[in-house]
Amino acid sequence: MPATSTDLRTPTAAQASHDRTAAATTTPAVRAVGLGRTFATAHGPREVLRGIDLDIRAGEIVAILGPSGAGKSTLLRLIGGLDAPTAGAVQVSGATVTDTDERTAVAFQEPRLLPWRSIAHNVSLGLPRGTTPGDARERVAELLHLVGLDHAAAQRPREVSGGMAQRAALARALARDPDVLLLDEPFGALDALTRLRMQDLLCEIHAARPTTVVLVTHDVEEALYLADRVVLLRSLDAGSASVARTLAVPGARPRDRADRALARLRAELLEGLGVDTHPRPTPEENR
Repeated sequence: MPATSTDLRTPTAAQASHDRTAAATTTPAVRAVGLGRTFATAHGPREVLRGIDLDIRAGEIVAILGPSGAGKSTLLRLIGGLDAPTAGAVQVSGATVTDTDERTAVAFQEPRLLPWRSIAHNVSLGLPRGTTPGDARERVAELLHLVGLDHAAAQRPREVSGGMAQRAALARALARDPDVLLLDEPFGALDALTRLRMQDLLCEIHAARPTTVVLVTHDVEEALYLADRVVLLRSLDAGSASVARTLAVPGARPRDRADRALARLRAELLEGLGVDTHPRPTPEENR
């Protein structure tokens, strides 16, 4: 039977669902267009970010690398609505960021837990407003299990290790089920072994809950182990944009840290950061 005019004008529920899914697939989780940030100082304006055009796909992990002062944390704050751009705009899930909202959540280098509250209570502080007590208990228990802190729910922050406190901070950031998780050097204050374990934990969490992640780090190895792409920022000079280059990282997570392909990318990134990866011969070798 031929379709009626009503059939052509009115989509079915299945068609509407398909359209929403297609839109979610094609709309970047994060989009920056002509993004810039200039700060007023006693010595005049100081431009930190310039001309950033960047799309981040839903479910992608993107690492932001760059020398100190290149604006890595500033970029993260702009995405999260913690600061306002002086040029351009940022969109999250297709809507322009004008203030902080529940589409993003942030975890910092320090856990920033309330010392007088239990680990479970600290995690619950990240829940959306209006969450019922029953739903809150269930969600907190789920998150504590996800980060391996079931046994520490009743403990205070001073009673757990630094790595455990950082896991609690990560659980708190995930509590509202954000569209975009912003991580500002979240493992930078941890010892080397705990840092590696936390990187593995982030991979496991992302596999279980593939939210979009934007990670600021100074650690090239960390960026290559965790990210789908690495965005390298540079210190600004006349006429240049902030993004020096973007590199795609091959291979699925979890990756082999000794992979030769990663070693080549590591050398490229270090050179982009101004680090000489070609050792100079010693005087004895020149003889």
